[in-house]
Amino acid sequence: MPDLIPFAEVTHLFKEFQHTAWRLETQRGYASDRKSPSWQEWQAGKSSGYKADHPWHANVRAQTSAGKRFERVRLVDEPPTDGQRFLLASGLGNVEAGEDIRNLTRAEAQRLGLPECDFWLFDSATVVKFAIDDEGTTLGVYVLDDAETVLRACQVRDAAWHYAVATREFQAGVRSGG
Repeated sequence: MPDLIPFAEVTHLFKEFQHTAWRLETQRGYASDRKSPSWQEWQAGKSSGYKADHPWHANVRAQTSAGKRFERVRLVDEPPTDGQRFLLASGLGNVEAGEDIRNLTRAEAQRLGLPECDFWLFDSATVVKFAIDDEGTTLGVYVLDDAETVLRACQVRDAAWHYAVATREFQAGVRSGG
């Protein structure tokens, strides 16, 4: 396994990829979300949707306008955790920016044998695997490009994508829970 590096060292990949940036999100909540101003807005019942000047939204818009694809599948518990409910709500802004975000129940992911680790797959060639602690804090990432890891990530993507449900449709079927 290569060295664990700070996530900031791979952010260039979100602009430099050629075709597809795909993510599997498996956590029940992320510390970065809970620390963001959007979390407080969401808890107060305010919408945290699309913001044209938000750096993530601006980059997604630029990359998708160039014909590239941003896609992700999020695992969701039944009922969803607060962190997952936040992502269901705030993810609509990412969708509006141009991401295709789909959701899959954790039970279905387990049935499919999907891993319980987060990763980005860039152009079916580079895997950026997250190291996340029990509190949902990203400790860093591993950049992997060996054939076995990339093939497994592609298989996970294909299985997850086939069974996942688009965010708006998934949201409509989620019980409010808490």
